[in-house]
Amino acid sequence: MVETTGFEETGTKVAAQMSASGLREWFVREVFPLEAALMQFLQHYWRNESDLPDLRQEVYLRAYEAAGRERPDPVRPFLFTIARNLMIDRARKAQVVSIETMADLEELEVASDTPGPDRTILARDELRRLQSALDHLPHRCREAIVLARIEGLNGREIAARMGITESTVSHYLKRGVKGLVDALNCDQRGAEKP
Repeated sequence: MVETTGFEETGTKVAAQMSASGLREWFVREVFPLEAALMQFLQHYWRNESDLPDLRQEVYLRAYEAAGRERPDPVRPFLFTIARNLMIDRARKAQVVSIETMADLEELEVASDTPGPDRTILARDELRRLQSALDHLPHRCREAIVLARIEGLNGREIAARMGITESTVSHYLKRGVKGLVDALNCDQRGAEKP
């Protein structure tokens, strides 16, 4: 049985049949030519270079699976959104404490639910640094970041709220995130110096 999928064409869904070989051909024609740009994007935003081949493969896998359900058009922003979301997921998972570690803490009868005063102070300091970095962003970048990351709006909703195009929203988000990362990294490097 041939799987029926849909793809967007000028804002409307149009049914399209895509066999496995058709999906592979689409992937080779549309996704592989973007590999150099994808790797440059991953290298720019992901610090650990040894993770890059795995990240690329995961992006390809997610894009291939998604295209099996619905062919994206245009492909480039779709692929880079997958890459961005994957990096966000990995960063979140890196900050999660493993179950084994939690079990070890419980055995030591450490009260892990309530942060100690030192953690509270560090958390408040982090919030101040983040607020300061946000305050130093250009107004439109800051507005896009707040709408996306704090209010949880998607690109289309942000564009409607700000009265701009989705591509401009994407531009503001990229500039805003880069500005935050640069400000926080610069601030942290300054704090580490003796």
